[in-house]
Amino acid sequence: MLSHSVYFTLKESTAANREALVAACKEFLTGHPGTVFFAAGTVESSLNRPVNVLDYDVALVVVFDSLASHDAYQVAPRHLQFVEENKPNWAQVRVFDANVEAK
Repeated sequence: MLSHSVYFTLKESTAANREALVAACKEFLTGHPGTVFFAAGTVESSLNRPVNVLDYDVALVVVFDSLASHDAYQVAPRHLQFVEENKPNWAQVRVFDANVEAK
């Protein structure tokens, strides 16, 4: 499987903007072929240990059954629409992709 984790930092970090991005993730990024797991939400700032990274607003985690499913998702019209509509609000986007196994 492939875990696709994306961390968005917004230009204007307000509760309304964070919730709007989470809603857009749910609208455009769910239900793609090969999706095994989907979650989107906001940073949990109360977990403020030395190892926690808190310099983002919204996290997206999508696990795909294969690299091929991930690659198809990247060029899917709904994914491209999500990027086009939301990119103007992003100050930074960090993507972490990893091959993962479930036990």
